Amino acid sequence: MHSGKNFGLGEAILWTRHDIYKYVIIATVPTVIFEAFHFQWLALPWVPIALIGTAVAFLIGFKNNATYDRLWEARMIYGAIVNSSRTWGMLVKTYITNKHVQQPLTASELKAVHQRLIYRHIGWLTAMRHQLRQPRVWETMNDKNNIEYKQFFTVPEHEISLDDDLAPFLSAPDKAYILSKKNRATHLITQQAEDLKELLNKGLIEDFRHIELQSVLADLYDHQGKCERIKNFPYPRQFATLNLYFVWLFVILLPFGMMQEFEKMGHHLTWLTIPFSVLVAWVFHTMDKIGESSENPFQAGANDVPISALSRTIEIDLREMLDETDLPKPVEAKNNILM
Repeated sequence: MHSGKNFGLGEAILWTRHDIYKYVIIATVPTVIFEAFHFQWLALPWVPIALIGTAVAFLIGFKNNATYDRLWEARMIYGAIVNSSRTWGMLVKTYITNKHVQQPLTASELKAVHQRLIYRHIGWLTAMRHQLRQPRVWETMNDKNNIEYKQFFTVPEHEISLDDDLAPFLSAPDKAYILSKKNRATHLITQQAEDLKELLNKGLIEDFRHIELQSVLADLYDHQGKCERIKNFPYPRQFATLNLYFVWLFVILLPFGMMQEFEKMGHHLTWLTIPFSVLVAWVFHTMDKIGESSENPFQAGANDVPISALSRTIEIDLREMLDETDLPKPVEAKNNILM
């Protein structure tokens, strides 16, 4: 997520510079042939090209609205995860007590139970964000322009392995069990449910409180499923593919329609076709790329939901509930990009 006031013009040009090179070539070749070799038949009427441009503008608007909805839904889901996580920490501390136990636990033993459940929840957050950062075929982070732009920020999940990331929060047996599974986050919530059942049998929680805690786990499963739906179901490929074809069709036809229009203003003004074609192509194609960069909000791009920062915020909140003082620092933005 970009946390600054706006992207700098230099950043935008760097992100699109390879496309700009293509626009220059596409605009220059027909203009040179038209002007230098007097191939007047190359010019096309402007009206049909303008009609194509109008249709492309509608398509880009439709795509950007749809991909923005995906991005905003992902942010809302993670906002719900923040709330459910705080609720989990509060209920664990206040519901799991010695009130109905014949042989009460010591204060340190009871605190260890609270810590185990809260730390396992932080482990769930860790496992889920690692899963959400795994690449998919349709995502765009491996495109050349995005790879170059990644020099401006770092992705925590790409810097540290899940094994190392889980180590502070899970016991060795729990970690080994979780890492043996494909969907680690799912099995962490299952472990939480099994732990609650044991605590119920021991009398550390009563039936009503057990139901309330299980309800929070059900909410977490719901949040996880929504994230997985966005991650694993892309913006429909038929729309994305046709958008790509139509945008490039318009970009290629632009100079052929502009040459005749500028020639009407004066013979040597035909050369203005090149800069204006590049400018119009840059506007249309960049708007399409903005939608493309928003359609996968967990792919670790500069415009994505900052799940690393949100997870760290939750971790700090929960560990403060345990009265810990040796807390990690919040994730900070690098070059205004917050992961």
